[in-house]
Formats: sequence, C-alpha cells, structure tokens
Amino acid sequence: MGHLIVQEFVSADGFAADANNEFTFYELLDGGTTEFDHSQQEWLKNVDVMVLGANTYREFAEYWPTPASKNEIIAPSLNGLRRVVFSRHLVRAPWGDMAEAAIESGDAVEAIRRIKSATDGAIVVWGSLTLAETFLAAGVVDSVRLVVMPIAIGAGRGVFPSGQDPNVLNLQSATVYDQGLVELVYGIRATSVDRH
Repeated sequence: MGHLIVQEFVSADGFAADANNEFTFYELLDGGTTEFDHSQQEWLKNVDVMVLGANTYREFAEYWPTPASKNEIIAPSLNGLRRVVFSRHLVRAPWGDMAEAAIESGDAVEAIRRIKSATDGAIVVWGSLTLAETFLAAGVVDSVRLVVMPIAIGAGRGVFPSGQDPNVLNLQSATVYDQGLVELVYGIRATSVDRH
C-alpha cells in the first residue's frame, strides 16, 4: 500500500498561495537552497509517483522536462517518477520527450485509493492545492511535509481545507536548511469532533 504525502512550500504565516491563488513568493528567497535540494534528492529515492492537478502539471511540464532544469540536482529523480495528472479536461499530459503522464478524470478520491493500493512506495502531491484539499478532507493523506519559508505574505490560501473536522498532526521531524527553510514532517490522522 502506497503512502500518500502532501508536500507544500508555505510562507512563515502559513500560506501556500498568495491572495491571487499564485505561488510566486519562492522567488523572494535570496540565494540557493543546495542543502534542501540534496535532502529532497535523497527523499525522492523513496517516492514512486508524483500526483499533480492540471495547473501544477502545466507549470511543471514547462520546466522540469526541459533544458531549463539542467542545473537542478533533483531534476533526474523528479523526471524519473511515474506521473499522474488529475484533470477533467486534459486528454493528454506530455512530459517533454519522456513518457506522458497518466490522466485521472473521474472521482479523485476513488482514483487515489486505487493508486495507493497499486503502489509500494510513496506518492507525493506537489502544489495542486484543490487536489490536496480534496485528499485531506477525505482522510486519505498519510503525511504532510510543510517547507516553511522565511517570508510573510499577510494573506492567501492555506494547505488544509476549511470547514472540516480538525486533523491531528504528529510531528515526525523538523529540519532547518539553507536560506532559513524549515521542513516540518507530520503524520496525519483525521479525528471526529462532536459538534453538539
């Protein structure tokens, strides 16, 4: 059974996207993130599948399978993952000159349960906040990796869906990297709260 992980970069005040639902604040970091990149490269050895929503897929496909990513140390590992794109509209999901991504256009929760049951290693959701929220709300996420950046943006969109029962997070690790990045890894389990 695969282990479903949501990994998101978040601002220090807890936002994974700005008020325009865009993720542009990573560009505000001053300098490289070599330590973090090496850690990611090591972690990716345990990841089998990347899961993306349509918008994140488009952003990734414009960069990772192209010469623009040639200096990124994680590019070979990332490009070597099996890719699944969740979209009701895309009919193809090319990935440069590599194998195309599979497309899931039906019920997302049903599909991720099927993917988990057919996978031995980790499955990671990157970006794709709507998809991540769907999985979190359904209780199918096993862990969350939040990469906290030393940037406060004041308003935006968080990682967890609003209006649902609380999730209990069990801190598994906290690691500080270059540029002030802090990666918090949490195991997650949904709880039921008596609202009466």
